[in-house]
Amino acid sequence: MKNTNSLSQSHKILFLNTLAFTVCFACWTLNGVLVTFLVDNGIFHWSVIQVGWLLGIPILTGSVMRLPIGILTDKYGGKYVYSFLLLLCSIPLFLLPFANSFFLFALLSFLFGMVGTSFAVGIGFTSVWYPKEWQGRALGIFGMGNAGAAITTFIAPSLLNHFSAEDPANGWKILPVIYAVALLVIGIIFLIFTKNKKNETQTKSVSQMISSLKSVRVWRFGAYYFLVFGCFVAYSQWLLPNFMNVYQTSLVMGGLFATMFSLPSGVVRAFGGYLSDKFGARKVMYWVLGSSVILSAFLMIPKMEITTAGPGILAAKKGVVNEITASTVKVGEKEYPILQKSSIMNESSIFPTSSSWQNVVVSPNQNIAKKELIAKGVTTIKFDANMYVFLILVILIGISWGIGKAAVYKYIPDYFPNSIGVVGGMVGMIGGLGGFFGPIIFGYLLTTTGIWSSSWIFIFAFSSICLIWMHVVVTNMSTEKQPILTPIVEN
Repeated sequence: MKNTNSLSQSHKILFLNTLAFTVCFACWTLNGVLVTFLVDNGIFHWSVIQVGWLLGIPILTGSVMRLPIGILTDKYGGKYVYSFLLLLCSIPLFLLPFANSFFLFALLSFLFGMVGTSFAVGIGFTSVWYPKEWQGRALGIFGMGNAGAAITTFIAPSLLNHFSAEDPANGWKILPVIYAVALLVIGIIFLIFTKNKKNETQTKSVSQMISSLKSVRVWRFGAYYFLVFGCFVAYSQWLLPNFMNVYQTSLVMGGLFATMFSLPSGVVRAFGGYLSDKFGARKVMYWVLGSSVILSAFLMIPKMEITTAGPGILAAKKGVVNEITASTVKVGEKEYPILQKSSIMNESSIFPTSSSWQNVVVSPNQNIAKKELIAKGVTTIKFDANMYVFLILVILIGISWGIGKAAVYKYIPDYFPNSIGVVGGMVGMIGGLGGFFGPIIFGYLLTTTGIWSSSWIFIFAFSSICLIWMHVVVTNMSTEKQPILTPIVEN
């Protein structure tokens, strides 16, 4: 009976943690919709650079502050840290309607961006309530709160249009108040209905708690999370302009396609936790990183058309050009058929298509030597990068990353059972920074190469580095534990 009651209490904490994280994640990504609306409707006249900063500031704050918040969670327990965070972050959202300048908007965005640290709190507070065999599933279910981003994408635009119908200049101010009220209500519920529980490290000093960060393993897990979480956040913003520029979709359709990437990735995280419990985080990460390498290899092939030299026609013997028609060239008594350019182009082919033709390079009455070029060959190879195939590949890599998010955090309780908040905060911070720097890296690559798919080249390279790094570590561990058996197993 005691175990049943304990598990029931654990599930209750997990539900409230996940609910709070979902609301926090929805607030964390609010500027992506709100700032775009304000600029598009001429309410604020911010430059492209200013808009970029307003989109990135909450992501940066929520990422950098995850480590100190994780330390506080380990030291004081998740109930009080989470409740304080929820209540505190509601204040700048209540004040956001009064922002009348870029500076004030940026300052308040910096403050409410702290909701992004809720991940570090929730990871630490969920872990202490579950035994080792439940860690992957519990943390995976908690991580489903990532779907809060999709909630904002779906609901916020409609709410903004509704509120602004009668008062275009001020209607938007209702939205941040609604988000603030949601944080306030959840904070009060959390304070009343949760029970505090601290990690065993509660008696340790801060210097002792952060000593685990000296481990290279922490930074390796951070690299994995930079990929599966950071790049997920980056592409949640990057895919919309990608679809609009490459495939000329509308804003609505591009947004729908971007949501089809982000929503499954958040929801599947619970399944990733189950797989990590059943098969182990290492096996799951092998699959995740391997699939990321393969899928990004396909995605990095751009929509393109290449024209190159094709098979031409050489004179079989010397002679004089007697006649040139659209389809033949006659040299002496010999006629050479000329391959014509096809006017039919397949615009929706899934696979690359090629077309070849020949251009006559001789003129009538010209003396031709043996082996002299009569018609130059031209070949065009066209790859349409079919939009629906691209979308399917994007959804698949998003699902893979969603599973990987849970697998990375399955590692932490196994290797750092007494520093879950600290290590989880550091890994989460590195991942969050991926969400901040990802679009910057992608933009730089696009500017340099002029190719939208260049971002996937980065993903391919980074996924390969992570996979090789993990395999080298696993191989070294196997060699240390079984130096005699390893060569036999590998053979």
